[in-house]
Amino acid sequence: MWRLFLLIVLFLFSLLVLFRAPTNFLWRVSVAITEFPQLFFGVSLLLFILCFWSVNYRTPVLIIAGLTTILYLLPIIQAYKRGNYLTEELAISFPTKNNPTFLQSPFSFFNLFSGIGIKTISPQIFTYKTLPEKKLNIDFYSSTTTSKSPCVIVIHGGSWREGDSKQLPALNSYLANKGYHVAAINYRLAPNYKSPAPVEDVQSVINYLTTNAQKLNIDTSNFVLIGRSAGGQIALCAAYTFNNKNIKGVVSFYAPADMVWGGKIKVNSWVLNTNKVFNEYLGGTIDEVPEKFKESSACEFVTKTSTPTLIIHGEHDAMVAYEHSVRLNKKLSQNNVQHYFLNLPCATHGCDYNISGPSGQLSTFAIERFINSVTTH
Repeated sequence: MWRLFLLIVLFLFSLLVLFRAPTNFLWRVSVAITEFPQLFFGVSLLLFILCFWSVNYRTPVLIIAGLTTILYLLPIIQAYKRGNYLTEELAISFPTKNNPTFLQSPFSFFNLFSGIGIKTISPQIFTYKTLPEKKLNIDFYSSTTTSKSPCVIVIHGGSWREGDSKQLPALNSYLANKGYHVAAINYRLAPNYKSPAPVEDVQSVINYLTTNAQKLNIDTSNFVLIGRSAGGQIALCAAYTFNNKNIKGVVSFYAPADMVWGGKIKVNSWVLNTNKVFNEYLGGTIDEVPEKFKESSACEFVTKTSTPTLIIHGEHDAMVAYEHSVRLNKKLSQNNVQHYFLNLPCATHGCDYNISGPSGQLSTFAIERFINSVTTH
C-alpha cells in the first residue's frame, strides 16, 4: 500500500516536468525536480523495481511507475539535446578568444553528481552607499589572477522587495576562479524605494568600483552585468540606458524584460501576486501609472547600439512569463544587436538554483563564453 501511495505522489509531482506549476509551493517543488532530477529519477526507478513484487494491480502500477521514471529523466534528456547545438550556436554569436579553460561540455550527466568543480571564494564586503536605515554593500569576489581583470556585477532577484547579495553565490566563485572580479550587490528595495532607485544604485556601484579600481585591480573598461528575475530587469535597463561603453555585456536570467506587456497580462496569483508587486515597485497598475511601466521596460530602450546580451529563460517559468524573453529576443533581432537566447526546455523560474544541475550547467557554459567574448583581456 505504501508503494502505491508513494507512486501516486511521485507521479503527480513528475507532471511538473511538463507543465507550469499552479501554486507557489509547487513552483518550489518544480525547481527541485528539474534541477536535481537524478534524485527523483533514482527514487522512481527504485520504486519501479519494487513494483515487480506487487500483487494487486501489478500491470497498471508498473505502467505508472515506468512513466514516472521516464518523466523524471526528461530534464536530463532535454539538457543533453539542448547542449548538442549550444557550442556551435554560441561560437557564431559570441566567438571566444585566448583559449580559456572552459567547461568542456555544455552538459555532463556525471557532473550532476560530482559538480562542475567550484573552489569557494570568500568575498570582501564594501559599503558603496549609506541609507538612513542601513548600508548598501558589495560582496566583492576577487579574481584569482594578478593582472587587472574585468568585473562582473551580479544583481539579485526577489520581486524588487527582497533578496540580497548572498543569493546563489556559486556562480560568483566560479567566475572569480576563471579570472573575473565579481561584485554581488545589494540595492534599495520596495516598497520603501520605487523604480528607478535600483537602476540608479547600479550606477552608484559602477562609480564606486571605478573610483576604487586601482585598489581592487579592476579593468574599468570591462564591466558585465548579470541579473536574475527582478535583478535581470534592473540589469537590462541599466545596460540599455546608461550608454556606458565600458559595460560590455548584460546577462538576463528569466527577467521581466517587457514590463508594458507584462503589466497587461493576467498572472496566476497563486504563484505570485503581481498586482501587489507592481504597486510596491512602480506605485500602481499599468492603468494607473503607465509611464512607470514604460520607464522600467527594457524592451522600450533597445536600439541598434544596445549592449550585447545573453538571455536565459526556462520555457516552463511559472513566475515570469517566458514570453518576456521571447519579446526581448525579437526586439534585439530587429535592431541587429549582438545577442543569444538560451531557452531551456523543462526549466522553470530559478533554473540556475543548482549550478551543477541541467540548467545550471548549460547557463554557466554559456555565461563564461559570453563574458570571454565581449570583454577584452
